[in-house]
Amino acid sequence: MSYLRTVLPVRRHDGTGTYLAGALVARVGDESAGPALLLAGFALAGSAGEASALLAGVSLSAALGGPVLGAFLDRAARPGRLLAGALVLYAAGLTLVLAGLGRLPFAVTVATAVLTGLLGPALSGGWSAQLPRVAGGRLPRANALDTMTFGAAALAGPALAGGTAEALGAPTAVILAATLIASAAPVAWGLPVRERAGGGHTTRARDAPPARARDARPTQAEGVPTTRTPGVPPTQATDVRTAPPPLARPPSVVRTLVSGTRAVLGNPRLARATRTSVVTCVAQGMLTACVPLLGERVLGGAGRGAVLLSCAAVSAFVANALLARFPLALSPDALVRAGALVQAAAPALALTGGPVALVAAFLVAGLGEGPQLTALFAVRHRESPEHLRGQIFTTGASLKITGFALGAAAAGPLAARSLPAALAAATATALLAAVGGGRERTDSGVTPSGRVPG
Repeated sequence: MSYLRTVLPVRRHDGTGTYLAGALVARVGDESAGPALLLAGFALAGSAGEASALLAGVSLSAALGGPVLGAFLDRAARPGRLLAGALVLYAAGLTLVLAGLGRLPFAVTVATAVLTGLLGPALSGGWSAQLPRVAGGRLPRANALDTMTFGAAALAGPALAGGTAEALGAPTAVILAATLIASAAPVAWGLPVRERAGGGHTTRARDAPPARARDARPTQAEGVPTTRTPGVPPTQATDVRTAPPPLARPPSVVRTLVSGTRAVLGNPRLARATRTSVVTCVAQGMLTACVPLLGERVLGGAGRGAVLLSCAAVSAFVANALLARFPLALSPDALVRAGALVQAAAPALALTGGPVALVAAFLVAGLGEGPQLTALFAVRHRESPEHLRGQIFTTGASLKITGFALGAAAAGPLAARSLPAALAAATATALLAAVGGGRERTDSGVTPSGRVPG
C-alpha cells in the first residue's frame, strides 16, 4: 500500500487504508484466478476448449449473482460480514473447481465454476459499495484510490498467476489466488455497520459531531438528554435511552431487486453510465480475444501477448494517479463517454501493424479504461440511494463482467478467420458505447469538475 499512500496520502485516523489493503489483496487474487483457471484447465483437462469453458462459466454467471448479492448487501445491518462470507465461499469454490479437474465429470466441474462465479461481483462492486461508510467526507479521494486498486490488481494478478504456474505448476497458482481472496475476509468482516433510522445499528460520519435529539437538554441530576414536549412538565420527559422508536422492517429481497433495477433504469445519468461502461467492456473483451493472435503474428509468440495486457494495466494505473492529482474539468458523466472514445482508438491503432504501434495501442486502451472506471464509480456514488448502493454496484459489476465475456466469445471465432475484422469490430463497438447520452446537466448538485460541493 506504500505506493498508494505516495500518490494520495490517507489519514491515519480513518479506516480507508485498511479498506484499500483488503480490496487490493482480494482483487489481485481475483485477477490471478482467471488466468490460473485457464492454465490449470489446460494442464489437467488437456483441452483449450475445456479451459475456456471454465473461465466462461465463472464470468457469465456473475450477471445473475451480482443483483442478488447486492440486494442482500443492501438489506444487511452488517454488510461487511456478508461480504466476508462471500469471499470465503468464492475462494472455496475455486478450490473445489481445481479438485474436480480430472477427477469428476467435466460437466460437474463447470457447474461448480458457474456457482462460484455467482459470488464474483463481491470482489468488485461489493467492496466499492461500502466505501462511503468508510471514507465519510473524503469520498472523492478515496474513490480515486479504490479505482487504482483495480489497475494494480490487473497488473499484478496475471503476472502472479503466470509466474507461479511456471515455477510451481498451474494448480498452485489457483490455490494462491484462492488464498489471497480468502485472506481479505477479516478486513471485510470489520467494515462499518449500516446506518438505520429508528435506533438500530448505526454508523456515524467519522468527522461529524454526535447527533442530539431535538429540544434535548441535560437534566440537572444526571446530565441525560431528554426530549421535551411543549406543555408537558419536565418530570414527564421521555428518556431517550429508554424509549427508542421502533425499527422499520427491511423490504423483501424481491422488492429490493425491483427497486434496484428501477433505480438504474429510472435514473438517466446512472442508466447512461451503465450502458456506456457495459458496451465498452464488450469492446474490451473483443480486443482481449485478439491478444494471442496479435502476439503470435506481431511479437513472435502467442504467450508474449500477455505483455500487451500489462501495458494497458500500467497506463490505466498511471492515468488514474495523474487524474487523482490533477482532476480534469469534466463531469464524471462526460469522462465515462470520453473513456469509451479513447478506447475506440486502440484497436484501430493495432490495425496498423508493427510492434511499436501494437504496444502504443494497448497503452492508449489503458489511458481510456482507467479514468473511465474512476468516473463510473463517481457517478454511482453520486446517483445511488444509500439503501440500494450495494445492489447498484454489484449489478453494474455483473453486467460489465458479462459484457466482457460475451465480447471475447464473439470475437474469438471472428479473429481466427480475420484478425483485422475482429479489431475493426472492437473499434465499432467502443464507438457505439461513446455515442449518445445527450447534453450534460449538473442540476444534481455536482460541479462540472465532478466534485460535490462542500
